[in-house]
Amino acid sequence: MTTEVIRAADRHHWANEWLTSWQSFPATGNYDLFGNAHGVLVVHNDDLVDAGEGLDAHQHQNMEILTWVLDGSVAHKDSHGTQVVLRPGTLGHMRAGRGITHSERNADTRHSGERLRVVQMWVAPHADGLDPSHAERDFTAALESGAPVVAASGRPEHAGTGALEIANRFAALHLARPRAGQRIELPSAPFGHLYVARGTVEVDRLGTLAEGDALRTTDSAITLTAVDDAEIVYWEMHASFDV
Repeated sequence: MTTEVIRAADRHHWANEWLTSWQSFPATGNYDLFGNAHGVLVVHNDDLVDAGEGLDAHQHQNMEILTWVLDGSVAHKDSHGTQVVLRPGTLGHMRAGRGITHSERNADTRHSGERLRVVQMWVAPHADGLDPSHAERDFTAALESGAPVVAASGRPEHAGTGALEIANRFAALHLARPRAGQRIELPSAPFGHLYVARGTVEVDRLGTLAEGDALRTTDSAITLTAVDDAEIVYWEMHASFDV
């Protein structure tokens, strides 16, 4: 059982004229994504995108890419005919598979100043060459209770739960918006990755995690209490690139 805290200020930081990216795993530049992975999670970015800006069409292959919208709205368009706007509380899932070209931009084209904030996560699939696809789901109502919700999963036990299906049978993404004073439990897993997207939480036997902090665990369950209204993102993973 191990725990490692990555404080917000210690994350890898990258920025240009319109993008500010805080990365729990170094992702921008010449980095070994798989060598820096925890479990099967290779990218975990908290990105701010200026109004009307974003990434033009570019290609991905053999990656499960999930985008959790915190603020603003993201316009997604891809080479397989999907054109959709994702708003706060919505999780987007793109299966790159054998190859897909897409663009992601801040949907505020009027330049009214609305910034887009997303948490983008990449998980390697358990098989290459799959058919590319895109799906999205609004979890706003499901998160109202503050309890954790399985938002995306490839694990058999989560079939039929309303989670988006990802092509990794070893991983599941849990989201929660616990209210101040609310106590929640996250499932034990050989590899876990907890990220505090908003607010502050107190983790049993560990201490306080604030916005932008991440916790990597092995063979450990996590119980936490929200100090104030919070929003957390948690990956439950049952395999690793090191195993």
